[in-house]
Amino acid sequence: MKMRIINKNISQVLVHILFWMLFVFVSLFLFSDFYWKENPFLQYVSILVAIVYLNNFFLLPFFVKKKMYAFYVFVFAAISFLATQLYCYAFAQCGCTLVKCLSDYLWQSLVPLIFFSFVWILYRFIDKQEEVETVKKEHTEMELKFLKSQINPHVLFNNLNTIYSYSIEKPNETPELILMLSDNLKHVLYDSNEKTISLEKEVHFIDNYIKFQKIRTEGVKKIVYHKNLDNLNYKIAPLLLITIIENAFKHSSLNSDIVINIKIENGSLNFTCENDFNPNKVTTTDFKIGLQNLEKRLALIYDGQYELNIDKSDRFRVSLKLELT
Repeated sequence: MKMRIINKNISQVLVHILFWMLFVFVSLFLFSDFYWKENPFLQYVSILVAIVYLNNFFLLPFFVKKKMYAFYVFVFAAISFLATQLYCYAFAQCGCTLVKCLSDYLWQSLVPLIFFSFVWILYRFIDKQEEVETVKKEHTEMELKFLKSQINPHVLFNNLNTIYSYSIEKPNETPELILMLSDNLKHVLYDSNEKTISLEKEVHFIDNYIKFQKIRTEGVKKIVYHKNLDNLNYKIAPLLLITIIENAFKHSSLNSDIVINIKIENGSLNFTCENDFNPNKVTTTDFKIGLQNLEKRLALIYDGQYELNIDKSDRFRVSLKLELT
């Protein structure tokens, strides 16, 4: 941030120096009517510099802040007119008419004033854009943290419920579940705070979750889980796919199939999850409630780089296509 401010200040200084050098060169050498001996232009430059920076540091900020644009235009025109008259009659002493004076010398006052007013407005616009981007970034980060905080408890509580039930019914299987839960907790509590994590970690987390569900729903639901991954070195935002998978387990009907497919090919993730549901007990609105956070996160993180489709026909089917980095 400090370096950005320093670079911006340096660029402004360079713009000012280069302009004045070019302005003096053009005034003294490229116009045949101006010569070093005959034209007191260099003496006038010091006054012109004072007028320009009085406008930049005081007049322009004041009138823009007060939004008195029409009055500023009037003041700007008056300053340009008076500066030109000063040059004509006090410095050049041309003795020309008012019209001749304005036609020959007005540009010397107008060009610096207009140029540096434009530069001031440009840099002010850049500063405002940076402020807006900073606010958007902070808002996005806060919203993502809030959305993650809503996701994490669901994952944790489902796993704990599984361990609790098995500690009563099948205590011999509890130690393995605790180890799996330890991995999942690490992922949820630590890895999920990162903007992106390795695809390998996320898939391992899903593997553990599905193992939990296979144990918990044994004899009640059939889980068909397929993976076809050509590379695990990609990065992905954490806890995206688990939202869809959890939704399927939560709302699927008894004695039904849950089909989960993950395919990675050439940096493109194709994910599908489908399940049966009882329309008399579960409405499609119930499914959508669980997917709203996912849609918000995708829009914030992968804007323009994803396709999310929800099919609500005989089976509830969610498909997600995502471009990975």
